[in-house]
Amino acid sequence: LWRPAHRCHSEINENSLILPNITLGFCIYNSHFLADFTYLASMELLSTWGKFFPNYKCDTQDNLAAVIGGPTSDVCLFMADILRTYKFSQITYGSAPLMDNKKEAVFFHNMFPSTTHQYTGILDLILHFQWKWIGLVYFNREMGERFVHKVLPMFMQKVLRIWIEIPFYTDLPKINKVWIMTAEIGFASLPIQRDWDLSFINGALSISRLPKKVSGFHEFLQDRKPDTNREDGFIGDFWQQAFMCSFPGLNLDESPENICTQEEKLETLPMSVFEMSMTSHSYNIYNSVYAIAHALHDMDLSKFRHRRTGIRDLQKMQPWQLHHFLKYVIFNNTVGEQISFNKNGELVAGFDIVNWVTFPNETFSRVKVGRIDPQSLPSVEFTVHEDAQPLSLCNDHCYPGYSKKKKEGKPFCCYDCIPCPEGKISAQKDVDNCFQCPEDHYPNKKRDFCIPKSLTFLTFEEALGTSLASSALFLFCVTSVVLWIFLKHRDTPIVKANNRTLTYTLLLSLLLSFLCALLFIGKPQKMTCLFRQTAFGIIFSVAISSVLAKTITVILAFQATKPESKLRKWLGKRMATSIVLSSLLIQTTICTVWLSTFPPFPDLDVNSMAEEVILKCNEGSITMFYCLLGFMGFLSICSFTSAFFARKLPDSFNEAKFITFSMLVFCSVWISFVPTYLSSKGKYMVAVEIFSILASSAGLLGFIFFPKCYIIILRPDMNTKEQVMKRKH
Repeated sequence: LWRPAHRCHSEINENSLILPNITLGFCIYNSHFLADFTYLASMELLSTWGKFFPNYKCDTQDNLAAVIGGPTSDVCLFMADILRTYKFSQITYGSAPLMDNKKEAVFFHNMFPSTTHQYTGILDLILHFQWKWIGLVYFNREMGERFVHKVLPMFMQKVLRIWIEIPFYTDLPKINKVWIMTAEIGFASLPIQRDWDLSFINGALSISRLPKKVSGFHEFLQDRKPDTNREDGFIGDFWQQAFMCSFPGLNLDESPENICTQEEKLETLPMSVFEMSMTSHSYNIYNSVYAIAHALHDMDLSKFRHRRTGIRDLQKMQPWQLHHFLKYVIFNNTVGEQISFNKNGELVAGFDIVNWVTFPNETFSRVKVGRIDPQSLPSVEFTVHEDAQPLSLCNDHCYPGYSKKKKEGKPFCCYDCIPCPEGKISAQKDVDNCFQCPEDHYPNKKRDFCIPKSLTFLTFEEALGTSLASSALFLFCVTSVVLWIFLKHRDTPIVKANNRTLTYTLLLSLLLSFLCALLFIGKPQKMTCLFRQTAFGIIFSVAISSVLAKTITVILAFQATKPESKLRKWLGKRMATSIVLSSLLIQTTICTVWLSTFPPFPDLDVNSMAEEVILKCNEGSITMFYCLLGFMGFLSICSFTSAFFARKLPDSFNEAKFITFSMLVFCSVWISFVPTYLSSKGKYMVAVEIFSILASSAGLLGFIFFPKCYIIILRPDMNTKEQVMKRKH
């Protein structure tokens, strides 16, 4: 620590721009980190040089301006007990003492940033690495106790479990842990450090102010020799301890090979014993000396700016007069870094986050991996590489896509990593539980983020929609051709037989049913949802009731030919019309009640498909929907049953046979529709219903009308009244 003081002394006295015609001197005392030595050194500062008479100084050339103390806060407090009475300005180059008396604290300046920033940065560093179980090592002294009571609660608020150890300072535990060292820690004890195995701090992190490279300091150290610097009272003792030798005449028992030759090189010493570059504490001392010099320079200049109040002679200044100038001093040091104090007397600067890397040859390197910037607090700027971050866990992290599961019988920070269950993700490391994706999202394969579900519905553009729409239009055209044929040959016997009006009604309802299928394709809208099921139900009810009326007409026609039959009065158009209109009325009533109570509406189904949101028509009331289907089923069963019993009636052209086949197809389609519809999802449910509409309508068209078209077009000889009336037994 004495190295920067010597260097500053030379630089300032050789610089004509700072304190011209004034020589700046200094003296160094060793406190041995003990109270009695610190008190003794403080009183010697108040005495004449070489004579221990406190409070009596007769050498005006050695006027004390300020005191620099450290590195521990205890040394500063012991020093302040003596010097505060005389109001000397004091600068600490290590940790700042916690002073209860505000009036005493005003004369303290700390060449060290605020410790509050340091502790906040350490906490953020721990949280950044997601460490949960940390140990705390501190000295069992007043400062250590204050740290435990004031800083520890801030750590505990972040749900950290803390194990506390209070070791003797020479018995540091050499265990495989990640150390985080505060900026107050310095390695300056030669007898201890020489025998240390520094590998235990490999990978450790420390909070400190990495010194800037001071030009000429390395060369300055290379020139230091005990014989050329006899005014330096420390270099001789340091030389003997560092090189483990003795100067001739000082130790008569010393063997010749352990004699100091003064040819030893400081750069050959291990870095754990001596560093050829400035340490953090050395850099703080360097800046402290310059701060006092600039404050004295400003004080000296004040005699020209303020002739009445300025200090006329620095040799006659009072200790308290320097405080004002030191408080507001601001300057750039020799490496261009700005030095100033805040209102609390603390250095305006941040901290560096340093990673220690040790090597087998007893050397080490400090690598800057981050910075604690007071301007960005409470957050901390990190530049730590994620792949190189140190672990303080009994197992690796649980990465996104996994969650933690506690290991039985192990500490709370030991856990297994289990994959997230189906439908859940974890987007961060070390989560306790996976969470469900939003309803309109689904997990990716790694289950570490949610992907928005795509909106899906049956469109005209896709292959399935195109094929169904094309089939509907094709069947519509075929039905139109059949209707045209029947209209063109409306006066032929085969068209006139079995109620021509029912034939036209059935063909028109089949035409509309094929067009109705198109309402189910495309984006569901409010109007299409309202009318597609109701239109389908009403149109099909008309079609099936027409088939039922035709079947009953055939049965009544044969039964009315018997003698004394009372069924003759039911023959004619009135009965057929009554069947169709009553069926239409019942189905219309069902649809009206449905639309007035629980009408269908466009809806989003986010649960049926894992990766898609289904845009569909919600039926509103599933009960009314099945009532609609149930009435159609009732008409179908009635029609099929009546046609089945009438299939063997004697006739050259028995229409009941074809109705039986058509209704068999119709009932088969809609019976299979129910389980298929319930087991389908999304647009395939719609496709199943469209297919059922087309298939059942095509069955009616094919089995009832294609045989008649065959006779009308290809066998006109059979389209005569005689052939129609001819019976077969």
